Amino acid sequence: MKFLEEIYLDNTVGKWLMVAGVILLALLLKKYVSRYLASLLYRMVYKTWKSVDKKSFIDLLLAPLQWFVLTLIAVFSIDKLNFPSVLFFNLYHISTQLIFEKIGITIIVLVFTWLQLRLIDFIALVLESKASLTEDKSDDQLIVFFRDFLKVILVIIGFLLLLKFTFGQNIGNLLTGLSIVGAALALAAKESLENIIASFIIFFDKPFKTGDELKIQSITGNVERIGLRSTKIRTCDKTLVSVPNKQMVDSIVDNISTRTERRAEIIIELSQKTNSSDIKKAIEEIKSILQEQPTDLISQNVYFKEITKTGLQINIDYLTPLTPMIQYELLKQNIHLQIKETLEKHKIELSYAADKVN
Repeated sequence: MKFLEEIYLDNTVGKWLMVAGVILLALLLKKYVSRYLASLLYRMVYKTWKSVDKKSFIDLLLAPLQWFVLTLIAVFSIDKLNFPSVLFFNLYHISTQLIFEKIGITIIVLVFTWLQLRLIDFIALVLESKASLTEDKSDDQLIVFFRDFLKVILVIIGFLLLLKFTFGQNIGNLLTGLSIVGAALALAAKESLENIIASFIIFFDKPFKTGDELKIQSITGNVERIGLRSTKIRTCDKTLVSVPNKQMVDSIVDNISTRTERRAEIIIELSQKTNSSDIKKAIEEIKSILQEQPTDLISQNVYFKEITKTGLQINIDYLTPLTPMIQYELLKQNIHLQIKETLEKHKIELSYAADKVN
């Protein structure tokens, strides 16, 4: 067994074989060990969330957990070896031994951060499955928003850990030093910060939610996603428009989805030659047309509005239930045609006709 006691690169062959064996064993068993650890975590999670799917939980955590276990075992095993003197030299006044140590720490921090990000994904997945059971869809988007927000926070924490353990920086002093720089960056990124603050206002004030049909300035469409910086709106042309959240808060937003009914207004301008009896007949028949519609109207009004220089105005307005837009347009078409037929039947001439929909 003298072979095992021979020195090779400042370590005995036995120590090299032992470290290599541990790493190889960890590589072979990482899947099983990680699955066992994931099962233990599942039991802890299951006590709080009974509806958690075990397969989904394990599949989500298995890959980062495997690499985390392997990295820990590999780094701690290699740490038991003496650093080979033949590899020891300074690179820009930093020893290669220190560089290798910092690389190991960096890998541990990165893999641990990855594992935490997957845990957030899983928690968000569980909350989304619960939120999908409710009729209110605002909580669905709220979960996605905070999932992304927490991920950003975790990445920042991971970066600070790298500065602390890899580069040996004092985080407290660093944050104090960065406060001035942060103030300057805050001024430079003023619009981005305003959009982030506006996103919180949207989620807590709830002027609209995912799936709502909105009209903001010249844009009309359905909200697909509310992000940290902007709101995604799918227009009628099927294009995806990104509107900054600050603009969504500061502008007048017409939430079409919250309407309880639709209102239509028709202004008919008759010729000055039309006599009063024909006007009365037209008004009565238009009232009958509105009352006989297959879709029950919530309310309807027909009246002789005023006499102008160009003609005699009859005003028609009615409210319909909140039906699909195509059904609403067909109803309007039917009413318009019947009004036109009535005017033709009584040979009433038009001076001007306008249709306005609110």
